[in-house]
Amino acid sequence: MPESRLIAAIAVLCLSAGARAQKTVDWPVYGGSDDHTHYTTLGQITPANVRQLTVAWTYETHDEFAGSEMQTNPIVVDGVLYGTSPKLRVFALDASTGKELWSFDPTNGAAPTSRIRHRGVVVTADRVIFNYRNRLYALDKRTGRPIPTFGDSGWVDLRAGLGRPVRGLSVSASTPGVVFENLLIMGSTVPEALPSAPGDIRAYDVTTGALRWSFHTIPHPGEPGYETWPPDAWKVAGGVNAWSGVTLDARRAMVFVATGSASYDFWGGNRVGDNLYANSVIALDARTGKHIWHYQVLRHDLWDRDLPAAPVLVTVRRGGRAIDAVAQITKTGHTWVLDRATGAPLFPVAERPMPAATLAGDRAAPTQHFPTLPPPFTRQRLTKGDLTTRTPAAHAAALAQFEQYGTTDPFDPPNDKGTIIFPGVDGGGEWGGPAFDPKSRLLYVNANEMAWLLKLVPRSDRSLYAANCASCHGENRQGSAMAPSLQDVAERRTREQIAQIIRDGTGRMPAFGSALEGRALADIVNFLITGRDSSAAAGPDPFGIPWRNAYFDIFVDNEGYPGISPPWGTLSAIDLDAGTIRWKIPFGVYPKLATEGLTETGTDNYGGAIVTENGLLFIGATTYDNTFHAYDKRTGKLLWSAKLPAAGNATPSTYMVNGRQYIVIACGGGKNGAPSGGTYVAFALPR
Repeated sequence: MPESRLIAAIAVLCLSAGARAQKTVDWPVYGGSDDHTHYTTLGQITPANVRQLTVAWTYETHDEFAGSEMQTNPIVVDGVLYGTSPKLRVFALDASTGKELWSFDPTNGAAPTSRIRHRGVVVTADRVIFNYRNRLYALDKRTGRPIPTFGDSGWVDLRAGLGRPVRGLSVSASTPGVVFENLLIMGSTVPEALPSAPGDIRAYDVTTGALRWSFHTIPHPGEPGYETWPPDAWKVAGGVNAWSGVTLDARRAMVFVATGSASYDFWGGNRVGDNLYANSVIALDARTGKHIWHYQVLRHDLWDRDLPAAPVLVTVRRGGRAIDAVAQITKTGHTWVLDRATGAPLFPVAERPMPAATLAGDRAAPTQHFPTLPPPFTRQRLTKGDLTTRTPAAHAAALAQFEQYGTTDPFDPPNDKGTIIFPGVDGGGEWGGPAFDPKSRLLYVNANEMAWLLKLVPRSDRSLYAANCASCHGENRQGSAMAPSLQDVAERRTREQIAQIIRDGTGRMPAFGSALEGRALADIVNFLITGRDSSAAAGPDPFGIPWRNAYFDIFVDNEGYPGISPPWGTLSAIDLDAGTIRWKIPFGVYPKLATEGLTETGTDNYGGAIVTENGLLFIGATTYDNTFHAYDKRTGKLLWSAKLPAAGNATPSTYMVNGRQYIVIACGGGKNGAPSGGTYVAFALPR
């Protein structure tokens, strides 16, 4: 036997002996641990044997539908895996075989009415907690049945306790919370247009469901930050929500959240000011919700530049000493490293002047600040020289759009001439979040590099559809990367289902409630079904917003590929000690372009990585090639890959049952026109 193979065999025997001593290892919370590092010490799978990975089991949810997604990071506790399906059915599986143990469907078998983005559940000693739309459920961990003593017969209404009438609010939670002592602490998902709920951070009693504390992300009178909003903004403003999750430092009894922008995203004349605590990293007392510190990354956001991922708790070295810190990635491709105790940046910060707002009534922040280190992990400015040269026709199509929109600065405010948002509204960094290796202090970030086009028009609309729906779904119901097409909605939904969605909202879509009732609601539903608009003019916006989106979508060429030059997706290793990028590679391929020899393009990608102590980085994420990857974490070299039944737009989990290590990923697809799926796939070494 060659020496290298002998060494590998001895290593496997040693790891197997260790596994026998440690037969069960959980993946107990979203991201693997409360610090969101996505890190594991499990080492049965190594760089030497990773090529031997094979499919151990699959679980078919059979719940996928056109446009559905499945972004769940599975939870594994005591040999049982807990996950959710594309329609948000919750289930428990034998984690070693994939056999279903129980299932709970909050819809009682009804067909799904719209796409739901959801990333997992919370598992405690006796219960599984998850939310379906506005309902926060607690299920018996053994049976999957609702626990009647939790809230109202097993669920709590997330719309309650926000200081506004429940009717007309759309509130859910795409990302599970964290448990500290007997508190479930969580953020929320709310609409990005008005009407929208505020994004309060809230703590619920795990046993009873009672609301224990709230932190107002849109400050109330007398609270710090109130002066950064117009008077009484807390009564009507929305957003400023921690939709990407909550991070816990149990030893310090601190929770950390990263917030999104205020609603409406692209014009802020009704919210003039810095809009604290939007686009901020916030540290709170986990027992009381009391403010400890905050750092606002972006003032008066006009570009939908939410902080896209939960903060990551890291320890870095400065001058020979260890410093506990928080790492926060952004959609603009920056990495903020903040002192965990104080929120002070650990690298120098540059203050830069910004372009002035051009739309009447709005005032952009005169300056914004940026970390000088680490360097951005995405490009920061788009010029003619950055446009695609894939083919002459592709370049011509991209150039025509570039000259039409004419952005000169990445922080040009939205306007009626058109703006190119770069990096795009899906990142830079995105919701999968980074993985952190505490030994090397490397932060691994997958990112998108795709520009978006945005054009606003006055809201002097001729119809109810144009006033209320066209911003997201397009002038002709064609849809966009942010919202599905409605041109065939009559083939997928009944008249009653369409009306219900308009009344109640879903995810980022507002609940129109009493704003659209009777004849107005009937007119919009009729238009969606027939394409004939019989409604009267919409009238002035009740929230005082004089603009709406005329166009908002990814900047693409004549064949639908990104209109800029590659890479369109990247994977980077960032040294948080030195503030440098250790390595960076294109991430993902377009299968059709690969057959033409274009294999280093990268693609848009969603879902995070996990990093192992012994040298591996596992990640799915890539939208179009349906591939699961294992990289050498030191170099970025691809060591292994496997095809999935649909794109793995989710963060994988790894665990051990009966001495065998598994890696599992949810394969939901459905992003940006990719086929949808509903399969969980678990990999392991051969027995």
